[in-house]
Amino acid sequence: MVSNQKLFSVGNFDFRLQHLLVIGILILAVSIGMLIRSTPTSYGFELFEFDPFFNFRATEYILENGTDAYFNWIDEKSWHPFGRNVSETSQVTLHLTAASLYPIFNFGSSVYDFTILLPLVFGSLTAIVVFAFVRVLGGTTAGLFAALIFSISVPIFTRGLIGWFKSEPLGLFFAFIAMYLFVSGLKFNKGKISFVKLIAAGFFLSLGLSAWGGILFFLIPIVLFYFSLPFFKNKDNFIMWAAPTFSVSLILFSLIFERTSTFIIGYAGLAILVPTIFIIISGIVMKFSSERAKIRNCTIVLIAFVTSGIGIINSGIIPLPSFRYLNAVNPFLTASDTLTDSVAEHTTTSLLLSFTFLSVFLIFAVIGIWFLFSKKTINLKTDMRIFAVFTSIIAIYVSSAFVRLELFASVGIIILGSIGLAILSQKIFEQKNQNFTKLIFPIIIIILFIIPVTAPEGNNWLTWADFPPSILSGGSTFSGFSSSDWKDAMNWVKENTPDDAVIASWWDYGYWITTLSERTTITDNATLIDWQIKKMGYTLITNPENSWHILSSDYNTDVSQYMSDDFFKKVIDSSRVDGGFEGYLEDKRLNPDRYDDRCKPIFKAEAQNLGVPEESCNPIAKGMDADYILIYLAGERFYTQDSNIPLYTLEGGGDESKKTWFAKISNHQVSKYIQDDNITPTDYYMEKSTLGLLTPFSILKYVEPNTGRTFDDYYSGFIPVYVNDLKLKDPENDPFYLVYASPSFYSQQPGPMSTVLIYKINHDYNS
Repeated sequence: MVSNQKLFSVGNFDFRLQHLLVIGILILAVSIGMLIRSTPTSYGFELFEFDPFFNFRATEYILENGTDAYFNWIDEKSWHPFGRNVSETSQVTLHLTAASLYPIFNFGSSVYDFTILLPLVFGSLTAIVVFAFVRVLGGTTAGLFAALIFSISVPIFTRGLIGWFKSEPLGLFFAFIAMYLFVSGLKFNKGKISFVKLIAAGFFLSLGLSAWGGILFFLIPIVLFYFSLPFFKNKDNFIMWAAPTFSVSLILFSLIFERTSTFIIGYAGLAILVPTIFIIISGIVMKFSSERAKIRNCTIVLIAFVTSGIGIINSGIIPLPSFRYLNAVNPFLTASDTLTDSVAEHTTTSLLLSFTFLSVFLIFAVIGIWFLFSKKTINLKTDMRIFAVFTSIIAIYVSSAFVRLELFASVGIIILGSIGLAILSQKIFEQKNQNFTKLIFPIIIIILFIIPVTAPEGNNWLTWADFPPSILSGGSTFSGFSSSDWKDAMNWVKENTPDDAVIASWWDYGYWITTLSERTTITDNATLIDWQIKKMGYTLITNPENSWHILSSDYNTDVSQYMSDDFFKKVIDSSRVDGGFEGYLEDKRLNPDRYDDRCKPIFKAEAQNLGVPEESCNPIAKGMDADYILIYLAGERFYTQDSNIPLYTLEGGGDESKKTWFAKISNHQVSKYIQDDNITPTDYYMEKSTLGLLTPFSILKYVEPNTGRTFDDYYSGFIPVYVNDLKLKDPENDPFYLVYASPSFYSQQPGPMSTVLIYKINHDYNS
């Protein structure tokens, strides 16, 4: 056995050739992961997406002010005028980890550059932890296959690219460490070693929860595994102390952080406590039951626990999680809230997209599930086999809810596929006189690994990493487009507006504005106060007179008269104000003085119920106290053969593409603003809505795509063509006037246009 040849010894450990092979494959997996994840650097060395900018700002705050200040930080630049309790509403572990590692590993880099690199490092190194986890479930070969599949899995690396300083990379790193320690601690009864591993598993899973709420997924297979344990692992008292050790560790460590304590005190704590108590009671019941009656009695206890759990949930004693968590457990739920539906990552996944993400690894997964259900062909321990099945099937099921959760489908495929490949390899190489099969098998496996990474050209897995950071593309739909428009705009705001200026914009851009321009925003990507976002949507789609009153009035002024009754009623009712809309009107009539007081600061928990202690006002009805309004437009510039006047199409993923959502969210009649194609604006939108008038373009003609003929009127299927037309520019007579447009607006080059427009709110305007 050449692979078992000893190379050298370190103490009692013999380093053999097979260890060298394992190390080599793990280095390969980590290297591949790093190469793929670093692809976006060809466009620029920047943070990705939106949330990483706040996470960078929070990390920088810790380094400059210390952890004590961080845990007492009320960020007054967010959610004006309410502010934000940062430690209560953030991924605290992410910020603390980055701030702790920076002094040690910064190597002279800035905090900004360090946070760009951190997800690349954690995301790539997670391949090693995945190897350890799957190795416990299915052996060393399975672990190595898992590390390789993990390194090239699209849903995983796209949410862990360089600059992706968000929840997932660190959350998954800690979660897989926890899962390795959990299954390793339970696999064998090793006394103190198992005890330490299970405590550490609870600690790391609590860190994972604090880093990313999605780590709650891993509780589901653990809960199901707990309920199954007494039926096959009941020969000793091991599980009666092992399971509670992990559960208590998880609960106690989760109480350290404000955000995870809300999970663990509520539904998550109940989910882990109930099966833990079931294990203890089942152990006692089995101890006093005859051999024949053990399974029957345990089944009765299980039925009693499940029935009690359903009763507790239906009673409302334990509050249910938010919609996105319920939707993950039940993919058939549909959101009644248009604001939730408007978020791109909440889009329901499709079979085509799932197949694109999982590709040929589905073949390996099918082989794996077949082997795991086979009794004669494998020698895996029953408990590990059951845990692998639970985790994989639940992961694939959960991923069907919406696009972001496709990441968990990859987790399931990694487990099933790696175990399937390992067992298949073992079976083939155990065969005698099958030299051709043994030669061709690894070649086929290598080809199957390479196919989705390299083919088809232009739509292979590598292309999913080849796009610019959002701050350079503006989050537009133009793949490969990169510009400095957003960075230039934020620099202009920083240098040309007062320090206490308040910037109104759609919530997508809040973190960029606060972090890069150091100015105060009304809404941002934390989406803590839904009605504030909806009010901003209403402000963008209503007429300029209403918008000016809402935006320019301070937070002491009642502006409810400038909101439609339909919108106001919908927002108040959905925000669960006592008595709803009618209750609000009656309260305002009976207590007019209350509505002249400043709204008291509210945070997430209070905002969900409008925060209303008796003495405070109703913040929905108050002004936004803004100084500027920012919009972002994306489209394409082109020229006709006989003209040097630039023409434009507008539908590139900016605010112009969100007008349908603005109308829905604010309870307006969509058909009044958008044509039947759900894209083209109506004349009313262009001439009467605030966003339409803030858009410095007007429709010149409508083009019939098939013939190229132009028309003055819209017909179904026609495409609008725009020309420059700045409508609001008078600082004396207009409610808003343009004070800045980013470079793309003035460019004459054909191609994508991505422009940031900043309007000053004219506080002297007399409507």
